[in-house]
Amino acid sequence: MPSALFSTPRPEPSHLLPTIGGSVVLALALPIFLVAGWNVAAWGLAAALWVAVHVLDLFVARARAQTVTLAASGVQAFALFFKSIGLLAVLLAALAADRSLALGAVVTYALAYTFELGLSLVSYFGAERR
Repeated sequence: MPSALFSTPRPEPSHLLPTIGGSVVLALALPIFLVAGWNVAAWGLAAALWVAVHVLDLFVARARAQTVTLAASGVQAFALFFKSIGLLAVLLAALAADRSLALGAVVTYALAYTFELGLSLVSYFGAERR
């Protein structure tokens, strides 16, 4: 018997609250980097990647809103693939340049992303069922 939790459709929630939550995690990480004496460039790389991914998301959302065709789904799928490969390429280049830079950026970005994902899931499953 399938669970009704996952089979009940819900409207897509706003992306604003999860994005703000992830940004708050990034903002709170900066003083930790400064006080602990860690490489602030790692925080800067994580923040730059965070902004780049969300700017790309904004462009994809606008493109999807303008067209409701199958092409919009293709653009969204390509953007997801491009974001993943782009993040991987930048982080691998950072790893080749400086191991501590890459480690700090990965951990900081992962914390912000995980918090954003958690807020997205709570807002989705907390929404009224259709």
